[in-house]
Amino acid sequence: MMEFLKSLVTWWNSQTLNTRLHTWRNGVKVGEDEQGNIYYTTRDEKRRWVIFNGEAEASRVNADWHGWLHHTFKETPKNKPLDHKNWEKPHQENLTGTISAYVPDGSLKSIEPKKRTDYEAWQPE
Repeated sequence: MMEFLKSLVTWWNSQTLNTRLHTWRNGVKVGEDEQGNIYYTTRDEKRRWVIFNGEAEASRVNADWHGWLHHTFKETPKNKPLDHKNWEKPHQENLTGTISAYVPDGSLKSIEPKKRTDYEAWQPE
């Protein structure tokens, strides 16, 4: 019940009421990805959209489904999967701003910044 109430007033928690009604009336489910995001198209296949499972974050859409959403591919990744190279890493959402974000050595947020020996800060006399 709480999820439904949140969807009435927020757009970042899955779908809004208007999107839910539009999907119910016009949407045809074409597939789902490994994160639980559900992909839809209209009956005439002119419009395509995704309903996120959780937070609406565009970087959660992998490259295969991104290509389908933007009409690069006619077939869905479910029907015609893309060939992947053995050196390709699995899709990962953007982790900027999270606890899992990359923090290089010496940055302000790193645990132990490197000590610099080539620089001495100026001190007023």
